[in-house]
Amino acid sequence: MNRVDAVPADIVGGDIDAAADDLIAGLEAEPWGHVAPSVYETARLVALAPWLDGHVERISYLLETQRADGGWGPPQGYALVPTLSATEALVATLRSGTAAQRGHEVAHLATAATRGLQALTTWLRADLLVPDTPGADLIVPSLVAALNEHLDHATEPRLEPWQGVRLGLPAGMDGTRLVQVRHAMAAGAELPDKLLHFLEVLGPAPRRAAGIRPVGPGPVGASPAATAAWVASADAPSPTEPALTYLASVARGGPVPCPLPITVFESAWVVSGLARAGLRTTAPPSIVARLSAAMDPAGTPTGAGLPADADTTSVALYALGQLGQPVDHRGLWTYETADGFCTWPGEDGFSVTTNAHVLDAFGHHVRSSPEPARRYVTAIDRLTVTLREHQMPDGQWQDRWHASPYYATMCCTLALGDFGRSPLAVEAVARAVDWVLSSQRPDGSWGRWGGTAEETAYALHVLLTARPGAAGVGAALRRGYTFLLGAAGQKPDPPLWYGKELYHPAAIVRAAVLAALHLARQRPEKTAATVATAVPKPRQAGGKAVISDA
Repeated sequence: MNRVDAVPADIVGGDIDAAADDLIAGLEAEPWGHVAPSVYETARLVALAPWLDGHVERISYLLETQRADGGWGPPQGYALVPTLSATEALVATLRSGTAAQRGHEVAHLATAATRGLQALTTWLRADLLVPDTPGADLIVPSLVAALNEHLDHATEPRLEPWQGVRLGLPAGMDGTRLVQVRHAMAAGAELPDKLLHFLEVLGPAPRRAAGIRPVGPGPVGASPAATAAWVASADAPSPTEPALTYLASVARGGPVPCPLPITVFESAWVVSGLARAGLRTTAPPSIVARLSAAMDPAGTPTGAGLPADADTTSVALYALGQLGQPVDHRGLWTYETADGFCTWPGEDGFSVTTNAHVLDAFGHHVRSSPEPARRYVTAIDRLTVTLREHQMPDGQWQDRWHASPYYATMCCTLALGDFGRSPLAVEAVARAVDWVLSSQRPDGSWGRWGGTAEETAYALHVLLTARPGAAGVGAALRRGYTFLLGAAGQKPDPPLWYGKELYHPAAIVRAAVLAALHLARQRPEKTAATVATAVPKPRQAGGKAVISDA
């Protein structure tokens, strides 16, 4: 098991500080990031890069991860994108006639492909609700069209019953945006950076498109699939091509993750989460330098190949502030809108977690600056109102970057609890606590589809902001803490973070769990007042920035 994939069982009675140190060491060992394998992305490599080492293992992964109902991935509409991708890859493999040559039984692949087609047909006829995951309006029409083309020419005997069957698009989706983007790319238009993440569905010749080049360690769009599409469109890619080196590295074990790299995103979330909880750990100079170097006037992206965004920028600024590093917050004003702060200019939607993280960054800046500019104080007041206005009637928050309301509720509650400047913040936090109390499961856990360690950690963070003596909080904390200890290291949590499909950033999740265990272990009845005093004060020791609760 990878050191960051789950909370190790030995911390049940052991040293959480040591576990946090181990987590930080893991960031250094794999600086591109720790992301669980992606069904969608793995299937795209099966279809786009059968020549890449690990192809057989990738097909095996798809066969092994198919659900009993024929689909792939998380519940509900979140299954559509991974199921389309996996089914198309298996059908394409069958059409190529190479399945048997590569050690797989054709009958096994055909059975899996047929079950996938049956699931898709059922879902699409029932007008499945498609979640607002990034690029869904590009990915779904592209894969439906590819599958329909395969079925029009299904000569493999086991697929002949599907010949001529047409899959439709979900209600409200017509493929117009995909056609527009493909036409623009074919005409030589330079695509926005955010579209490079979806390059594999945008057209047949991305290598000749304007402005598309690998960046950093070699990826295009921080995506193995997008990178494979770019490489595959070359007449004869050089063996020393950085994009090929990147693909060989991420695909060496077969299944591939996405997004990757998530260097800044992972470091910022892990460091800030541990620091906020007061965990004693050390951030190596390389991580501090990485976060600092990533900043430019427009902010910082999640990782190489992605556009800068206000969410990553805010958390990175907050992390650097916790480490005592000088930072310039002016780049965040780029993302200010009439409604709050956008994740990036032109965003289709509103993110409460992005706005909560901006509140964290501005709040820490104002609190640590002797004479902060009035503009930042005004923004804090405005963000307090904005977050309260977006709170659901029952006290929770929901967001477009995470499938679980417990993550959004934690982000908003912590930001308002630490930096909100009006009675609105106190009221909003109290309502969030009440919702968390009301939604605890009988086994002490919390979760959208079932109790998970990740969501239970988020719920504990919310309860730890409760007002002194709040009814039921102590008992709920103890039950949640007991569940979290029992769940440590037992099984990986499901993917809950929004990408092309839901994904699981293992190190970030583990940091949240460690932080919750640390705070709950200190005192189960911890209140908002003592949470505030637990926020660490950074100091310097031995050339390294130290996060300490001393």
